[in-house]
Amino acid sequence: MAQIIDGKAIARKIRGDIAAETERLAAEGVRPGLAVVLVGENPASKVYVSMKEKACGDVGIFSDEYTLPETVEEGELLALIDRLNHDPKIHGILVQLPLPKHIDDSRILEAISPEKDVDGFHPFNMGRLVIGKPVFQPCTPYGIMVMLKEAGIDLKGKEVVIVGRSNIVGKPVAFLCLQQHATVTICHTRTVDLPAKVAAADVLIAAAGKPEMIRGEWIKEGAVVIDVGVNRLPDNRLVGDVEFEAAARRASHITPVPGGVGPMTITMLLQNTLQSAKMSLDRLKTP
Repeated sequence: MAQIIDGKAIARKIRGDIAAETERLAAEGVRPGLAVVLVGENPASKVYVSMKEKACGDVGIFSDEYTLPETVEEGELLALIDRLNHDPKIHGILVQLPLPKHIDDSRILEAISPEKDVDGFHPFNMGRLVIGKPVFQPCTPYGIMVMLKEAGIDLKGKEVVIVGRSNIVGKPVAFLCLQQHATVTICHTRTVDLPAKVAAADVLIAAAGKPEMIRGEWIKEGAVVIDVGVNRLPDNRLVGDVEFEAAARRASHITPVPGGVGPMTITMLLQNTLQSAKMSLDRLKTP
């Protein structure tokens, strides 16, 4: 049976370190600050925002929420982001996605200063990641890499298969794995013979967003399985993208859902906000 990679436990340890470092920075006159912008009444988005604000409070990071109506004009949202870009109390800006259809997601994300882009989605930060010199790494891929390290998984020479090619998870985690000298395959909806691709994986990262689409019998004996998916079934159970019980009988390590990658995503958002505050303090100290 696979060893469980406990995201909650790893996140708890990292948050303890973040809390200590936050207080050290505050003693020097800079308390890390995160602005969270929520547009509309999406129930899932409201839950995520409240979780992020609670996490900030737990580690001593100042958080400020801006809730805007579904009908807000794009220009008004851009004006808010501009104000936050120039607010010295704010070191990170997070615009909760998805946005209403009349607003251009790309334009909004690109308006955030790269120095405050703690989600890691700005083209500047994505470009830095691609060339191997990241400033802010997207939070979920960042969390995955930390989990692998904490579990003692060395990616050098390994076959890493990623199922999902999103800009949020699939593509950035591929580049992070390449930086660790893995051989990377990205699979997607048009991949031919997905079971064979998955069966070749020493490390599988499942980020397709389809409940239990990856069958346990596809998993190579001794493989590492990182399941990013969080899917709610009609009976209200939460499951990942991987058939957990069957996969766990074949894998050497596996992340649970819930309690795996999820807690790490928010933790790395806190880590990025702390890093931004440190960079801000360094700028203040530079003559």
